[in-house]
Amino acid sequence: MKKILIGCLILITACQPAADAPTPVAPLFPTATLPPTLIPATVTPQLSPTLELTPTPLPRLFTNEFDSSLAGWVILQAGNDAVPNIKTEQSNLILRMDSPHTWLYVLYGAQDYTAVRIDTQFVNRAGSPSSIGLICRYSELDGWFEYNVSTDGTYNVLYGHWLANGIADYLPIQSASSKTIGPSGTPQEIGLNCSDTTLELYIDQQLIRKVDVSRYELLEGKIGITASSFENTPVIAAFDWVKVSEQ
Repeated sequence: MKKILIGCLILITACQPAADAPTPVAPLFPTATLPPTLIPATVTPQLSPTLELTPTPLPRLFTNEFDSSLAGWVILQAGNDAVPNIKTEQSNLILRMDSPHTWLYVLYGAQDYTAVRIDTQFVNRAGSPSSIGLICRYSELDGWFEYNVSTDGTYNVLYGHWLANGIADYLPIQSASSKTIGPSGTPQEIGLNCSDTTLELYIDQQLIRKVDVSRYELLEGKIGITASSFENTPVIAAFDWVKVSEQ
């Protein structure tokens, strides 16, 4: 069964109202440019054909412990037009959602990857039911893969793609439960290895499943992290670190 998200697509932290009729998705990562850093939600950014390059190229492989600049990261939102509370605090990236049915995506826009592994450690601080996950091979035109773990002890793999600005279509690829998924309030480490036509799913450094994604023909794209709220709020996802490596 497909899941349709109708909401507002946010570039950085400011919300652009969705048009009455579907329109083509505007590019978020222009060729040969780097995305901007986070800006206050009270500032409305204006998209331009090019963005100013930083003097030093942003890294391809790294561990980000969120105690310095967020240069290279871009934030998107779907589900509704409520602006979320996003900040770095005590070496954590905090994603807070006070509205139900909100999907947040924090994408590293500086690089595209074919074979890549993403790992992160996080805590669901609020205790509300939610899902937190990883993204690979994100493309505005072709879609992306998403690996989520939920506080009810389940996990899933989704193929998502934008139908228009603020309208996303999700196709479930795999879902199951795992006893290794911890409850809210406990640190959890997850990993996603995207290689050729296979996704490898990890929880606490243990491989739990391999998923064949050859039918979707996604071979390259950006990586990121994600968090979403369900019926109950608030949801507070605190990411301790994110590691990007190639195997």
